[in-house]
Amino acid sequence: MDAMPKWAEVTLVPLISLLLAAILSAIVIFAIGENPWEALKLMVDGALGSTYGWGYTLYYATNFIFTGLAVAIAFHARMFNIGGEGQAALGGLGVALVCLYIPWPHWSLALLGASVGAALFGAAWALIPAFLQAKRGSHIVITTIMFNFIAASLLNYLLIGALKPRGSMEPATGKFPEATHLPSFQDMFSTADTALFRGAPANVSFFVAVAACFLVWLFIWRTRLGYELRAFGHSETAAKYAGISPTKIIMVSMLISGALAGMMAINNVQGEAERLVLNAVEGAGFIGIAVALMGRSHPLGVFIAAILFGFLYQGGAELALWTSIPRELIVVIQALVILFTGALDHMVRSPLEKLFLALRRKPQAEA
Repeated sequence: MDAMPKWAEVTLVPLISLLLAAILSAIVIFAIGENPWEALKLMVDGALGSTYGWGYTLYYATNFIFTGLAVAIAFHARMFNIGGEGQAALGGLGVALVCLYIPWPHWSLALLGASVGAALFGAAWALIPAFLQAKRGSHIVITTIMFNFIAASLLNYLLIGALKPRGSMEPATGKFPEATHLPSFQDMFSTADTALFRGAPANVSFFVAVAACFLVWLFIWRTRLGYELRAFGHSETAAKYAGISPTKIIMVSMLISGALAGMMAINNVQGEAERLVLNAVEGAGFIGIAVALMGRSHPLGVFIAAILFGFLYQGGAELALWTSIPRELIVVIQALVILFTGALDHMVRSPLEKLFLALRRKPQAEA
């Protein structure tokens, strides 16, 4: 029997972790002479108080859904994919090649082609670390994080060389053709009388991310391969005894993980920038680790955690713009959330487990 009910593990642990992070953040904000309550109200209003704020919150959340799902898939197979940053960057390369060199007649077909290109390039970048782990025993953490640097260097080489338009000084590709531009939320939800989400970068790829959550849930909990992946993650020895191939599970889980990370590029490269620029990922690959940890590697949890981090990103930008709180402190606040929901998870979990064990023993003792 588990020490703690499933509902408590899924809800109480992250909620208490968030509360602790919020309290510590409030102390830090108060220490620099700002009002923590006013700061919180400004964050909420800036991120959720208008369609413009929601547009940015959901734009960031879309990136984090893809990278969070990528990390979650690897977690279920007992692997730690830290290469989401590089896989998303190479996914951007796949999107750029598909959008620039294939004459698409309509954005819907371009979205489908870009999704395939992003997934293939992201999976390809995860393939070598997966092979090294499966066949050579090389640690997946080391290889994936090193491949982030290789991806950044490769992208830099291409953007100042082969992919840079003639006469341009900027390390970026040319603008994608009009037919590949994805409809933004402003295009989709505005009416003749009301302009919603004006200027916000949220676009149709958000719904692709939501669909990805459902498909990942379907794969992990409703397919035989998903069952084998979870069985391997729980016990490699038992999985081998049951005839499950470790090589197959490592390769498949990492390829899917890399593909999901790569698909982030349909949001930031095709949807927002409409071209490939240097450093387009902006740390979303690493934020995906915190999103997966906080979401307990469940697609629904990943979705909720991604919305939270989207709120922190947009709300933090508003704080830096309208208060004297420096942008570096906003990063500290985000880091505190990651710290408490990830690294210090056991600090919250252990007392709760003891509490639930004590509550369970009390009726038994009385009986």
